[in-house]
Amino acid sequence: MSLSYESSGVRYDQLDAFKRACQKAAKTTAPALELRGYAEPASTRGESAYLIEGEDHFLAHVEEGLGTKNLVADAVYAATGKCFYREIAIDTVATIVNDLITCGALPISVAMHAAVGDSGWFADETRTLQLVDGFAAGCKKAGAVWGGGETPTLRGIVEPATIVLAGSAIGKISPKSLRITGDVQEGDAIIFLASTGVQTNGLSLCRLIAEKLPLGYKTPIGHGDARTYGEALLAASAIYVDFVSQCQQSGLKLNYVSHVTGHGWRKLMRLDEPFVYEITEPRGVPALFQFMMEVGPITLREAYATFNMGVGFAAYVSPDAAEAVLGVARSCGHDAWIAGTVKKEGTRKAVTIPSLGLAYEGDTLQVR
Repeated sequence: MSLSYESSGVRYDQLDAFKRACQKAAKTTAPALELRGYAEPASTRGESAYLIEGEDHFLAHVEEGLGTKNLVADAVYAATGKCFYREIAIDTVATIVNDLITCGALPISVAMHAAVGDSGWFADETRTLQLVDGFAAGCKKAGAVWGGGETPTLRGIVEPATIVLAGSAIGKISPKSLRITGDVQEGDAIIFLASTGVQTNGLSLCRLIAEKLPLGYKTPIGHGDARTYGEALLAASAIYVDFVSQCQQSGLKLNYVSHVTGHGWRKLMRLDEPFVYEITEPRGVPALFQFMMEVGPITLREAYATFNMGVGFAAYVSPDAAEAVLGVARSCGHDAWIAGTVKKEGTRKAVTIPSLGLAYEGDTLQVR
């Protein structure tokens, strides 16, 4: 019997329905911005970052959580003595700032939220110092100040041996013309920037797989990769702030970008307007994902609907700018390639991968 994300306890239909209800209620609070000299721009609700419009700039705000990846780090630490909390901290910053930049905002300040069930969690100096060092490293990579945070002890809510990591960030777009608005056109090129692995999505399913393995996280993943399952899962996430920043500095227009996290490749159609995103160059499946598909087992369709499958960020640009944008991505150290094309097929909204026989229609992604 194949595994699915729902079998790990995560149901996007329920989560997304709650998110849509929140967006509807939150919209009613927008008039409060007028008291501060700001306004809510059109089409910001449902995007990865919330925008606030000023006279000559935009501010952006994001709140994000790591999820359950630290539970993998805890299990590997207990089994092997290897601590990956530096990587976990970078992951936390990455999941925040990679959402923030989707509107064109560059991060100014990042705050950490670290909730524990027992303050004794911080007594492990190796783990604590790695967490501190990694969060600072992530902020430096993002070009942001670590502005503060909160460390509540939530006995009875959080397990005593566990930490819940999250945070928020504020960013700025100036001049306002640098805002990424979703100005996608038929024929636009789709550029993929590679991920480092699972990054921060689908970890509940990854953990369910580990429970089935006799060696757990110490299982070699093979397929030409010398790492164990735990080591591969705990590779620190890529931070894509440099890519967006350099495109702006080079005068290269990004019509839209997407941070490929939850919902897997379905996230490629996050833009509200109906387009068909045809991926003609999906590349081979990275070793980690091959391993999970085999031992899960996980079907090809479920894998691309849940995981990033080697893609962490996508940019949609006009065809005449594609090579220049690709060059910027590579100059920033990202493995990047032109992966597909935006098409217009009436009112159809979908992500299609013809070489894999996969198509995800618009009704499979309902985040607005």
